Amino acid sequence: MHAIVSFTLVPIDAGISVSPYVAACEKVLGEAGLNFEVNANGTNVEGDWDQLFGALRRCHETVHGMGAPRIHTVIQVGTRTDRDQRMSEKLASVVARRDS
Repeated sequence: MHAIVSFTLVPIDAGISVSPYVAACEKVLGEAGLNFEVNANGTNVEGDWDQLFGALRRCHETVHGMGAPRIHTVIQVGTRTDRDQRMSEKLASVVARRDS
């Protein structure tokens, strides 16, 4: 099943800056071949359900491996049964309505 996921992974007790952890998760997502976009407060990613959640697990494993003793992750998931919608399509739909 195709899904679009928005997630925010927060290492706890791992210092003030989370950018090294975000960069490490970007690498995991890229290696998984997933389409993703990092934003100021999280990451949007799309792909096959199992592939997505496997990559999220590897993000956790990677961040723990970097020394974070705890991680708090918030995940939002969107799926459709009528077609595989892409992130770019969702954004284009909003822009088209905004600009008309």
